[in-house]
Amino acid sequence: MDPDGEQLGIKPLPEALQIARGFDLDLVEVAPTANPPVCRIMDYGKFKFDEAQRAKESRRKTTQVGVKEMKYRPKIGPGDFDTKTRQVAKFLEEGHKVKITIMFRGREVFHPELGKKILDRVAEVVLETAKVDSEPRLDGRNMVMVLSPIKKQKPAAKPTEAPVAEVGAAAPAGPEVTDPAPAETEKEA
Repeated sequence: MDPDGEQLGIKPLPEALQIARGFDLDLVEVAPTANPPVCRIMDYGKFKFDEAQRAKESRRKTTQVGVKEMKYRPKIGPGDFDTKTRQVAKFLEEGHKVKITIMFRGREVFHPELGKKILDRVAEVVLETAKVDSEPRLDGRNMVMVLSPIKKQKPAAKPTEAPVAEVGAAAPAGPEVTDPAPAETEKEA
């Protein structure tokens, strides 16, 4: 194939190299397993550069989903709970999974229901943006739960608007009628 994409037909190797040199380009074998092998006349350096640019662009468009971790304690105060939970919501909005850990110290480990209550509150707060990947479970002295973001669906296309009436067109007859207010019912005592 020549640089414009036109097929030149089956040529012997020395003649194909001569044609490539005539264009001041390279002869590149693109399908070596074909019978006969398919070659193309192109600037190989430019081809490699363009390929690297496409690969770089595709890497840039991908998102790295990481697992963030937030640690709570059973005796956490309301202010700290709110701050940490806001941070969890921020991580979820960025598309990260969040591992929430309740750390028990000393005799606190004998009251796992306190940790479960905190994890349930966190899940309730971020209910609209996240789903529970793994239910709360006790892992040694820690209770762990994993949340993952809910995939946002793109909004559907807006419906087209009704055509606008032309100037001088007749207006609809009569005022718009609305339903009267419903009659009040007596309250039973």
